[in-house]
Amino acid sequence: MATATTTPETAQQTTPLTLTGTAVTKVREIMATQDPLPAGLRIGVVGGGCSGFQYSMSFENQAGMMDKVLNFEGLKVFVDATSMMYLQGCVVDYVETLEAAGFKFENPSVKSTCGCGSSFSV
Repeated sequence: MATATTTPETAQQTTPLTLTGTAVTKVREIMATQDPLPAGLRIGVVGGGCSGFQYSMSFENQAGMMDKVLNFEGLKVFVDATSMMYLQGCVVDYVETLEAAGFKFENPSVKSTCGCGSSFSV
């Protein structure tokens, strides 16, 4: 797994969120196709879905005022303060199978997920 380092803005003792090496590689691969090249990846939690919350991922050009900035092998990951509460201890991986490929969130805070696997409740 890729270990995050924090920038001075995020001086924390523990890593609240982890991206695996496979996830970091895939994000970099997708980022390289963007024009202009984004500054990093935003990971968040938004309301919605059948269970109450959904994960969101998007490219970002700069950190917001309330963002934590994590660094995974040179990849900047921006997380807003509210989402950080729900992502504590979460591991993000990229998985490819015969049926599908995509990013998988393993979150110890989740109490239940929906049948389709795209939303959760805490």
